[in-house]
Amino acid sequence: MIVSRRIIQTSDTEDAVSLNYEQRFLRRRVLRSDGGENFLVDLERTASLDEGDAFQLEDGRRFGVHAAPEPLIEVVGGDLVRFAWHIGNRHAPCQIAHDRLLIQRDHVIRGMLEGLGAILREVRQPFFPEGGAYGRGRTHGHGH
Repeated sequence: MIVSRRIIQTSDTEDAVSLNYEQRFLRRRVLRSDGGENFLVDLERTASLDEGDAFQLEDGRRFGVHAAPEPLIEVVGGDLVRFAWHIGNRHAPCQIAHDRLLIQRDHVIRGMLEGLGAILREVRQPFFPEGGAYGRGRTHGHGH
């Protein structure tokens, strides 16, 4: 097992690790690279990793971070601004585009959106929700 020392932004990597949205939020965890190698991530503080970040291992090798495809709900139709407000009001992560929203699969949020008239479709792709108004990555403005 190799201990990771830091996160860096680079495209120069020897291997990669594919992580879903929840897995990209970590401080200390053993990960398995796409090439089959286990290594320990032990960061000073919890970090939200982005596509293109990398771990530099003690031996100098770099393992890139890739966003893994995951089960999501695509929200289209009707008033996307209104749907986004209701999703945000429930503090649910949401990826926002001009023509659609993407959210994690959740039967309660799904039922709410159907009741509001949204058109929903299950998809599988990497998830890049908005980071919040108070900084990069996962942020909360009121004591979460």
